[in-house]
Formats: sequence, structure tokens, C-alpha cells
Amino acid sequence: MVVWVLVLLGIIGMPAVTSVALYRGGLAAGLSRRTSIAVAVGAGVLLGGWILASAVLAEAGIYGDVHSVVPWLGVAFVAVLVGALLASRIPVVARILAAPGTATRLAWPQAVRVVGVVFLIAMAQGTLPWPFALWAGLGDMAIGVSTMLLLRRWTQRRAVWLNVMGMVDLVGALTLGFLGGLGAHPILAMTPTTHAVTLLPLALIPTTAVPLATALHIVSLVRLRTATRPMAASVAVPTSG
Repeated sequence: MVVWVLVLLGIIGMPAVTSVALYRGGLAAGLSRRTSIAVAVGAGVLLGGWILASAVLAEAGIYGDVHSVVPWLGVAFVAVLVGALLASRIPVVARILAAPGTATRLAWPQAVRVVGVVFLIAMAQGTLPWPFALWAGLGDMAIGVSTMLLLRRWTQRRAVWLNVMGMVDLVGALTLGFLGGLGAHPILAMTPTTHAVTLLPLALIPTTAVPLATALHIVSLVRLRTATRPMAASVAVPTSG
């Protein structure tokens, strides 16, 4: 029951906070309140709909089918990640993401990752192997807490490092997960395997929260890089011939 509660808090909390960030970003971009609400609600509905669809797929055993030649868990992750990145190119969304303070707002959802303690609980219950659980659990918790601290003392340099380390955590967890038994044949010897991540409720994390968190990191890094360009140009001293 505790695992279910924490997973639901994470996969519902992150899209919800993302929707709030988009709404606030819309206002900062000069959009009307109605348009900002429409974008936020639209994002929430799409993400919520996918959460339900992913739950159905997990319940049907699609992600955990060891006889399938298609790694459907990986396909779901890539599809959501690509979809989120493409959505950031939609004109109204792009305008929101170009507004001042975007990197700060996009950091808000990362704080929800403190619920990564669920991996440690699953390890204690004998469901997940310790190498994967420690990396994923402690890594998520560290990023969640670091985000909360960063939001109190924001600097662009710290924000860049937070996003880079957040992606390292996610990539490492995904790598250990697949090597440890998400596929049909584990490559690393872990006892138990990570097969539990293909089943409910844990399957909802790599198919919903992880790709969303990854997309937020990527967009944040792009915005942080863009924000430093005018700053660099402003300090450049023109030379006369």
C-alpha cells in the first residue's frame, strides 16, 4: 500500500506541478489567463490520459512480456520523451518556455522526486535489487532535496549542475534497470532482478515520470544556455579597427 501511495504521489504530482509551471509561465509570457489555463489543463489532460493508458498496458502484462521481441517499456519511455520535447515546439508552448524565469519554474516538478524513497522501500520488501534501488532511490531523493534548496538560493550555475546531475541519475537508473532484468535476459546478475519495474505500480515511473523529468531537464538546460548568451554579449567589449 505504501509503495502504491508513493508512486501515485510521484506520477500525479509531477504532471500537476508541470501544469502549474506552464500556467505561471503563460502569465509571465504575457498570455491571457484563459490561454494560460487552457495550456496547463491541456498538458494535464494529456499526461493524465497517458498515465491511465500506461497503467492498462502494465496491467495487461505488455511491459513485462519476456517473450516479446519489442522492449515496450523502452518504447513507452522514448515515445513520451519525444512527445514532450515536440510539444515544447508548439508555438504557444514555445512562447511560454521563452518567458523570463522558465528554468526556475521547470525545476519545480523535480522536487517531487523525493518520493524516490519508494525504491528503497521496495528493496527492503525484497522486490528490487540493491544496486538499482540505491541508485534510483537515493539519486531521486538527492535531486528532489537539492531542487528545494536551489529554489531558495537560485543561481544559473547551480541550476545547470542540478539539471546535469538529474539526468545522470535518470540515465544511470534506466541503465541499471535494463541490465538488471527489465528485458527477457538479465545482463547483470542481480537478486532479485528488476523485473518488478515492468509491473504495477512501479511500471508507471519509467513510462511517465522519468521521461517527463528527462524532458524538463533538457528544456531547462536549453533555456539556461540561451539565457547566458545575452549576458555574454553584454560584457563583450567591441574593438575598433
